[in-house]
Amino acid sequence: MALSSGATLALAIIAVITAGIITVVAIVAIYQCARAKYSMERYLQMQQDGRGDRRHPSIAYRDGGHTPRVVDEGHVEMGNMSFFIEGVQNERPVRFSSQQLRGFTQGFAHKVGSGGFGVVYRGRFPNGTPVAVKVLNSTLGRRAEEQFMAEVGTIGRTYHINLVRLYGFCFDAAVKALVYEYMENGSLDRHLFGSPVPEARAIGFEKLHDIAVGTAKAVRYLHEECQHRIIHYDIKPENVLLGADMAPKVSDFGLAKLCDREDTHLTITGARGTPGYAAPELWMPLPVTHKCDVYSYGMLLFEMLGRRRNLELGLHSRAESQEWYPRWVWHRFEAGEMDAVLARAMAAGELDATEKAARMCKVALWCVQYRPEDRPSMGNVVRMLEGEEQIASPGNPFAHLAAYSVGATLSDDTTTESHGSSAFTGR
Repeated sequence: MALSSGATLALAIIAVITAGIITVVAIVAIYQCARAKYSMERYLQMQQDGRGDRRHPSIAYRDGGHTPRVVDEGHVEMGNMSFFIEGVQNERPVRFSSQQLRGFTQGFAHKVGSGGFGVVYRGRFPNGTPVAVKVLNSTLGRRAEEQFMAEVGTIGRTYHINLVRLYGFCFDAAVKALVYEYMENGSLDRHLFGSPVPEARAIGFEKLHDIAVGTAKAVRYLHEECQHRIIHYDIKPENVLLGADMAPKVSDFGLAKLCDREDTHLTITGARGTPGYAAPELWMPLPVTHKCDVYSYGMLLFEMLGRRRNLELGLHSRAESQEWYPRWVWHRFEAGEMDAVLARAMAAGELDATEKAARMCKVALWCVQYRPEDRPSMGNVVRMLEGEEQIASPGNPFAHLAAYSVGATLSDDTTTESHGSSAFTGR
């Protein structure tokens, strides 16, 4: 029976709609495949070009946002490429197996450093990206697990150009390890203390100033720009790593702690930090604040300007008053005799940097104030170092030590190494 003209028109419309739906589905499928292929190629190219640190829009800063989830590498082996690519796009830490780590490091063949919590090895991803694999000391038991959780729980949530990047981790019965970007020039302490003074000065003052500012920006980010404030607890030269261009990145979050921005004080169990860098309140049964990182940063600045350790006992070439460098610098500052400090901070031909060096010294004296509330915020520190704010004259940060002062008179030896610091502009 012949169809009416109305029925024929209806069938034609249905056929057109069906064809349109099929076409749209096909276009979407082709687009998703092309997008996945592009994302993978872009990620690998970024690693090869050294642009893997590019800020990703899914990582939240001051205004909150997504907390990175862990990408289990096993999903990749099972062929779930879309899940893997989603993780790559969000720059989430990848879970590796111990067998993969052995492959990356050629059987853990190239040891580049060690510390109380483990050993660091150099390795490479299959695409050639260099990595540092930090294998935690298995004999530490619970302490190793606590460090693992602290590092993944803090650095795994962050992104900043001056923070070392966590690529992934391994956590199984055989190996507990963290996989970081590899920093070609090692840690700052090797450049400050690992060679005689003439070689150490291969890092000019301007570059040291850049390192100081970059490090300050990293700590400012942890304190003021993360969704949750992060207190590092262990800022020191050994934890400032330098890339190929000597750009600094703060590392080692094994003692770090997340806290709500509304929390004004924290109660911690046991001492934290490294003697000589840890703030006084960390050694007392008192609540602490993020200002303990500011104190540690000030001690770091002294060592950068002086290119020496803050405490050097029993050196025949050094007067007794210079054994503890920060207090010697304070006495010079108080007496208006900063030339000796600044002369050692800068190499020949760098006299145009005198203002920056003086600014750094004043900031350091502010950072190590005894009372946490007298120390500047890291935002203040950055602005002072960059000359965006005036710096008030600091008070004596060591007045509480007056009763224990031994040999605190000024030395007339103005040729010994001086110790640098940073600068602050207010309370």
